[in-house]
Amino acid sequence: MSSSGALLPGWVKAVHAISRLFGVAAAGLILLSIFVVCQMVFVRAVLGQSSIWQTEFVTFSLVAATFIGAPYILLTRGHVCVDIVPLLLRTPGRRALHLLGSAMALTFCVFFLYAAVPWWYEAWQTGQTTSSMWRARVWIPYLSVPVGLALLCLQFAAEIHLVFTRREAPFGLAPKEES
Repeated sequence: MSSSGALLPGWVKAVHAISRLFGVAAAGLILLSIFVVCQMVFVRAVLGQSSIWQTEFVTFSLVAATFIGAPYILLTRGHVCVDIVPLLLRTPGRRALHLLGSAMALTFCVFFLYAAVPWWYEAWQTGQTTSSMWRARVWIPYLSVPVGLALLCLQFAAEIHLVFTRREAPFGLAPKEES
């Protein structure tokens, strides 16, 4: 992130704040999933009862954590990055490579979002539920996909803006000038 938060435009600060909030929510979902798995093991192994809702809940929670946590991962550069090529380039080349890669990723996310919204909307409109005894309404966990993707698109746009306006170094690497 930029060394001085005061230099960031308001919309970028807002996107960063929401990404952090979603990161906390994603971590909470993962933690909750761990507790539910432990409860499911106890119910099945100790009490000898069957589980009804736990498997679906954990599956939906982990998928939701993945999508709503993705903007935070982008914000903190927590994703896997092979940076051999950027390390070999000078700052202008790094900037161009970063902008190209981020624009391609943003384009992919926009197309994914474009496909996810009707998918969620159909589940909401038709009242789809899971086929289990729990009969969970699927529009609720499905909502995490377009919401997470929308914020991921905004986070990519913020990152592109910061690198393009030279408020942030590409790939978070210190500037490398000609020797």
